Amino acid sequence: MKKYTYTEKKDTRSGFGAGLLEAGRKNENIVALCADLIGSLKMGDFQKEFPDRFVQVGIAEANMIGIAAGMTIGGKIPFTGTFANFSTGRVYDQIRQSVAYSDKNVKICASHAGLTLGEDGATHQILEDIGMMKMLPGMTVINPCDYNQTKAATLAIAEHEGPVYLRFGRPVIPVFTPADQKFEIGKAWIVNEGTDVTIIATGHLVWEAILAGEKLAEEGINAEIINIHTIKPLDEEAILNSVKKTGCIVTCEEHNRYGGLGESVAQLLATQLPTPQEFVAVNDTFGESGTPADLMKKYGLDSTNIIEAAKKVMKRK
Repeated sequence: MKKYTYTEKKDTRSGFGAGLLEAGRKNENIVALCADLIGSLKMGDFQKEFPDRFVQVGIAEANMIGIAAGMTIGGKIPFTGTFANFSTGRVYDQIRQSVAYSDKNVKICASHAGLTLGEDGATHQILEDIGMMKMLPGMTVINPCDYNQTKAATLAIAEHEGPVYLRFGRPVIPVFTPADQKFEIGKAWIVNEGTDVTIIATGHLVWEAILAGEKLAEEGINAEIINIHTIKPLDEEAILNSVKKTGCIVTCEEHNRYGGLGESVAQLLATQLPTPQEFVAVNDTFGESGTPADLMKKYGLDSTNIIEAAKKVMKRK
């Protein structure tokens, strides 16, 4: 098992803020819109440096999406920012009609996604957003794993033509990917090569998958770990090549098991290479208030659950 270490921890939302500022310096057509959450989305540096390219919409998320869609007509590249719950559930009609259906070049940037929002509770811990967004034709869906990858993803989507949903979060987590990485939309990152079981993860679950892989290695189990940062378009080739070697797969995500990464993988395997699969995901329930670590443990999203799923699926080969 390849060893991954880290020297610092940062939140992925700060990676977005840093990426947005750098992208803004590179391209004067980039504009930012925020729904009264500048601090939470780490958009303050962009606002300070480019006040004429920043719009504080206020608590009017639907209006923000409409404004962003309109700005693309004049050649602008708008980045919208608010919590994931408000970025999707509250404005789904506007995204569907004004952005996706019209194929507008809007970047929908969503923080505080999943259970790791923590103490704010179930009303804010959206666990359906990936499913909602991936079902929209033409929508690219990205869920990076740490600060560096979120920054790189933000820079990449600035150059990508078309609507994008970028998902990130609030908790401070290890920074373990390279600062100078090249982020390729739709291209998986092979974290560790292995032959016994494939473990694919997205977002905060990538680090948990690495921890699980280390424990499995101590027991003589060689796991192939893949970071699927782009859920749509899915890197089908990487997944199929991996399961051809291992013969079984575990999918890991901070999302409802229905509609997320695991479901996309299951559809791929069902149609091209039927393979035993286990799901590490929230089991069709809402979250609750609590610390991120306690919630990840209670809802079965930590490294222990990944280890159990890996051993279970290997028995089904």
